[in-house]
Amino acid sequence: MQHNSKMAACAIYRFFGILFIAFCFAFMFQKQAFSQSVPQRFSYQAVIRDGANQVLNKSVGIRLSILQGSESGTAVYAETYSDNTNANDLISLQMGGGAVVGSRISGLAPNTLYYVRAYATNGAGTAYDNQVSFTTAVSTNPTDADGNTYTTVTIGTQVWMKENLKVSKYRNGDPIGEVSDAGQWAAIWNNGTPTGRAAWCYYNNDAANNTTYGKLYNWYAVADPRGLCPTGWHVPSDAEWTILENFLGGASVAGGKMKSTGTIEAGTGLWYAPNQDATNSSGFTAFPGGYRYYGGTVAFGSNGAWWSSTEFSSTPSTYAWFRGVGRNGANSGRSHYGHKTSGYSVRCLRD
Repeated sequence: MQHNSKMAACAIYRFFGILFIAFCFAFMFQKQAFSQSVPQRFSYQAVIRDGANQVLNKSVGIRLSILQGSESGTAVYAETYSDNTNANDLISLQMGGGAVVGSRISGLAPNTLYYVRAYATNGAGTAYDNQVSFTTAVSTNPTDADGNTYTTVTIGTQVWMKENLKVSKYRNGDPIGEVSDAGQWAAIWNNGTPTGRAAWCYYNNDAANNTTYGKLYNWYAVADPRGLCPTGWHVPSDAEWTILENFLGGASVAGGKMKSTGTIEAGTGLWYAPNQDATNSSGFTAFPGGYRYYGGTVAFGSNGAWWSSTEFSSTPSTYAWFRGVGRNGANSGRSHYGHKTSGYSVRCLRD
């Protein structure tokens, strides 16, 4: 399900004592569309009067630009319009339907601040005498192919999801097979599933675990070229996990800075005691979602494990690198003994 947002702002332009234009810029956007493509149809309305506050009822020109980073940032997109006001002094536009100035962009980057600037001229071409602008902050969160939206955190130079992946489809909408039976999961190595070797499951086959802990995926789902993460995001490589660990002070202490705090026994968290050295100072918010192997799901409440996109070797290999954290230590464990048919959690990293 996509979530809509509304934003609005107003400004006044005065044209050398001849004309002033008071307008409100109001728009709606869908977060998924906004993070993955050119914004779809910003709704714009302007009230236009002459210098004596009388109805003008003439043609005006409008230019709308999207700026990146600051009010004086680079214009990454612009459109122009020419239209007449109606009997109620209004002009109505749809950004996305005007004349494109320069190149049409393929999308706006998620989690990036943008500004919208509006300029106006009257029908005779008289320009504004002041460059008045208003700003609209746009910060989008990644949305997967099922419509799940994720919160994010910046750690050093990287932007991570703060939640485990929950999606049941690839980026293009193709389904990933759910495998609930332990015997069928174990047979994936030799026989595959009806949709190939890729598979996911809920921990203990309980859909209620999806909300907090997300799904468990085997490595074939991770490696599929159709893409498991939302557009603009990817499953981190082994090297990218190492960048995270090094920024947090090294693998021996990174796990404590990644783990959510509290314990099940005290009623303050999701980890079994002692949840040693857990501070979540990084904001990564690692949960103990457990994992799946040949015999079924295990270690719920005690361990969390996350795939990397990196094979241990390619000759061919039955293993891939992963990271894990546990309740009894502060370390972030790196291992290549992640059998590709194992079910681990996935955290996505921004491209």
